[in-house]
Amino acid sequence: MQTGIGGKSQEAALAALSDMTADTQLITHSEHLARIDKAQRYMREHQIAAIYLNAGTNLSYFTGMDWYASERLVGAILPASGDVVYIAPLFEIDSLSERQVIAGDIVGWQEHESPYELVAEVLKNAGLSGGDILGVDEATAFFIVDGFNKAMPDLEIINASGVTAHCRMHKSASELALIQRAMDMTLAVHQATASILYEGITTTEVEQFIHQAHKKVGASGAYFCIVLFGKATSFPHGVKDPQVLKKGDLVLIDTGCKLHGYLSDITRTYSFGGGSEKQARLWQAEKDAQLAAFAAATNGSPCGNVDAAARASLERAGLGPDYDLPGLPHRTGHGIGMDIHEWPYLVKDNPQPLAPGMCFSNEPMIVVPGEFGIRLEDHFYMTEDGPRWFTQPAHSIENPFGL
Repeated sequence: MQTGIGGKSQEAALAALSDMTADTQLITHSEHLARIDKAQRYMREHQIAAIYLNAGTNLSYFTGMDWYASERLVGAILPASGDVVYIAPLFEIDSLSERQVIAGDIVGWQEHESPYELVAEVLKNAGLSGGDILGVDEATAFFIVDGFNKAMPDLEIINASGVTAHCRMHKSASELALIQRAMDMTLAVHQATASILYEGITTTEVEQFIHQAHKKVGASGAYFCIVLFGKATSFPHGVKDPQVLKKGDLVLIDTGCKLHGYLSDITRTYSFGGGSEKQARLWQAEKDAQLAAFAAATNGSPCGNVDAAARASLERAGLGPDYDLPGLPHRTGHGIGMDIHEWPYLVKDNPQPLAPGMCFSNEPMIVVPGEFGIRLEDHFYMTEDGPRWFTQPAHSIENPFGL
């Protein structure tokens, strides 16, 4: 018998939700300073003279400056020692000034001028000279890196991900608290969404409800939303056309939201109107693989071991091996934080050791081509004592939320 699936109107489901963000805390000024200090210590240890942070996640993570990447260079220079210097078009300086969290000079360029030459001048003033190493934010567009290479041919330009990943992959207590609350919000939305399903509802209607439900719990809406019915569930990231829910369909919903810059990401798969024996058997195989991955997450062991444990569990259920279908066509999980996918990754042969503060999705999806797919996705984070769930795994194919 199904529990928690269908039976409510959208109005009643939304009315049962409330704002869950009232007591959340922003990342503090002192934590931003600590992040900069950690980065600069790493840079000095690895002879990196400075890094360039482009508008986007890394700029926000280190400086608290929220700005968008575009064809106009906006970013910051973080030297191995000394203060941050921001780079921006002159007409944007006032806008950036009001967004500053970490103090630093903002130097500007006019539209007809080269921002790359301006960066070269800033680096020269910071003491960089021929042969020094400049790390560039790994998310920086190629045209900017190309501009740097031409303006600063004497510098060695490298990928700065060694610095950024070193800092960002280990979450602080305040970061974990924001991710936890975002996950709680999305799990409440998942439960509400399951309750409003009925035969004939479209994926488009469900997506619209998910956006409204995320707003009701305090987010600006869903950060992303995948809703799939029936055969479409066998496409991990969806199909282009909407579907209509039928009795006997599997329902796969993958969604998340953003809270003060930090993200949630949860997937639930369950039956509507009763699933087949094959669906129930493979749903349990999916949950078993998820639990096997969690059990393999031990401090000091390689990230790749977690992926291997999930695949071994699926092989015992007659799936795979490796990426073969029916089975798991992608990695077991990804890191999460300010980006929906970030370091480290739970992927085959990844030697990165697990350590406290690391956060991961755990989603060893089963795909049966031409029939259906099952993805159960919850996240965990590493503590000194091992892994801890942000959200508890789904209960069953008929009662996903254990009601």
